[in-house]
Amino acid sequence: MSDARRLITSIDIDEAAGPEFNTDRRTSISALLELELTGGRRLTLLDDRGWSTSGPSSIWSYESLEGLAETARTVVGPDEPPEGRSHEEEAALHWAHLAGIARAQGVRIEAGELAALPHDVDVSPAVRARLTR
Repeated sequence: MSDARRLITSIDIDEAAGPEFNTDRRTSISALLELELTGGRRLTLLDDRGWSTSGPSSIWSYESLEGLAETARTVVGPDEPPEGRSHEEEAALHWAHLAGIARAQGVRIEAGELAALPHDVDVSPAVRARLTR
């Protein structure tokens, strides 16, 4: 058993997407997946995820913390399987890949153990502020 405590996906406004992607009708969110160890140390597992949303004026009035957390967990995977592969196979590959990233950073963890960890979502103050407008 490793000293893994939980998975954390941190979401924030994706400022790198540019101002045209963060308006009253559009937004772009970045997502960072980390593995937190019992001592508080965090290891980055994925730093290339996120999503964009567009819609009516005041798009943030249609969002909720719960909805954003659900989307964040979906965005960091496992992905939908390609044709010819089952959801179970895709999930196994996903968790094995992430366990390999953790092992490369010195944490011995099995894919199944990683998949079974609690998965929290940390919403940035910038995102929270937009939700309360």
